[in-house]
Amino acid sequence: MKKKAAFKVYAQHQLSLLPIDIDRLIPENHMVRVVDRAIESMNTQPLFDRYPGGGTSAYNPVMMLKVIIYAYADKIYSSRKIAKATRENINFMWLTGNVQLDFMTINRFRSERLKGIMDDIFTEVVDLLLREGYIKFENYFLDGTKIEANADKYSWVWGKNTARYKEKLKKKVQERLSAIDMLEQEEAEEYGKSDLSEMGNGKPINSESIREAAGKIDKRLAETPGDIELKRAKRAIEKDYLPRMEKYEKQQEILQERKSYSKTDTGATFMRMKEDHMKNGQLKPGYNVQIGTENQFVTGFSIHQRPGDTSCMKPHLEHLKALHGKLPANIIADAGYGSEENYEFLESEQVEHFVKYNTFHKEKSRKWQKDATRVQNWYYVKERDEYICGYGRYLSFCIKRTKKATTGMRA
Repeated sequence: MKKKAAFKVYAQHQLSLLPIDIDRLIPENHMVRVVDRAIESMNTQPLFDRYPGGGTSAYNPVMMLKVIIYAYADKIYSSRKIAKATRENINFMWLTGNVQLDFMTINRFRSERLKGIMDDIFTEVVDLLLREGYIKFENYFLDGTKIEANADKYSWVWGKNTARYKEKLKKKVQERLSAIDMLEQEEAEEYGKSDLSEMGNGKPINSESIREAAGKIDKRLAETPGDIELKRAKRAIEKDYLPRMEKYEKQQEILQERKSYSKTDTGATFMRMKEDHMKNGQLKPGYNVQIGTENQFVTGFSIHQRPGDTSCMKPHLEHLKALHGKLPANIIADAGYGSEENYEFLESEQVEHFVKYNTFHKEKSRKWQKDATRVQNWYYVKERDEYICGYGRYLSFCIKRTKKATTGMRA
């Protein structure tokens, strides 16, 4: 006779006499407990200082910070998903004391309360790692990665185009004002019979000077209201010249030293990404994130608008020094950071560094060593102060040129 299978009791709707203790359900060494202990040992006063007082009582900022940090550690970034976790995930319920958060509360905390103090919180975490002995702030491994921005891939503004269009507009404005004798009249009043400056009437053509010109046209129209040329000039200034000039000036203000930016995320710069699925070197809006680690802990980070890692090293280390008051004993980075400016900076800071120069690996190749056109392969004749190139010809000093890097350094 076949035996019946036995099953454990399943009572889904069985009532409990005592409430469930969530704390007993979470293992002692679980990540959520590590986050909880870490934040409890930090100085969170800067976070409390962000609350002006008055109005409706707010959620405890320490609890909110724990939720955000643990969510990021668990790779949850969406405010709606974090809010959902506080209702369904036992670890989040334990952190909040069984308080259910909505996504608007989480968004406001991240955008309003954490804004401007993330560096302070991060510094506290690094100090905690130092106190606990996880790191010694000695060996600092620096590397960078490019992160694509959440912006339209075709919303670019190019610095060269802006400068070119602005110069064309300046010439157009100057021609229009000259056609109605405005520039000549101003020049005669200001200079008399003396020679003019290179700027024509001595004033740069910008939105401010265009507004001044519009005001002077209004005065002349009051005297001669039937002047068709003046009316055309005023219409061109109001409908075309002034709006375009203001647009170009705004673009250059956003660009500053950059070559491009995205209209839908003005902080993003167009750069080539490692994940080039189209295999065509397409430029995409993004940021260059520099991260330093020690013993697999992130001990420094910075976000840059420059595509190349080389130009990011100095500002990154300056930011790191400003946070911690000193630099690590040893800086380690790959050949992407090798440059004269970076070496000079590291030497001036008196830190040990292990940074390959950018052609280090290429020079090891047989093809490079046999290339007769490479200066590195030429022979220097000290007596004649000349080089002998790979083709046996003598090359003497001719001229010295100074190049300016994107960072402003001249070499």
